[in-house]
Amino acid sequence: MELEFEGEVWFWRGPAPHHFVTVPDDVVDELRTVAAALTYGWGCLPMHVRIGRTDFTTSLFPKDGGYIVPVKVAVRRAEGIKLGDRVTVRLRADL
Repeated sequence: MELEFEGEVWFWRGPAPHHFVTVPDDVVDELRTVAAALTYGWGCLPMHVRIGRTDFTTSLFPKDGGYIVPVKVAVRRAEGIKLGDRVTVRLRADL
C-alpha cells in the first residue's frame, strides 16, 4: 500500500518533544483497511516514509481517532524543514 498527502509540520512540547505531520482523514480511512494487519501495539503502524528526497522508517502514532507521522530530526535537517512548513509525505506499508 502506498499513500501520499500534504500536511503542515507541527511541534508537540510533551515530555518527549517532537515534530509531526497529521494524516488527513481520507488517508486515515485507507489506513484503517490495513491497520489490523500492521499494528504492533497501542495502535501504532510501522511505515516506510519519504519526505522530499529523504526515506526513513517510523511508526504512525494514533491520535484523536486518526494518525500522526513523527518527523525525525535528521529528516528535518536533510530537507531544511521548519515548524509550520507544508510537506508532501509518502507512506508505504509492507503487507
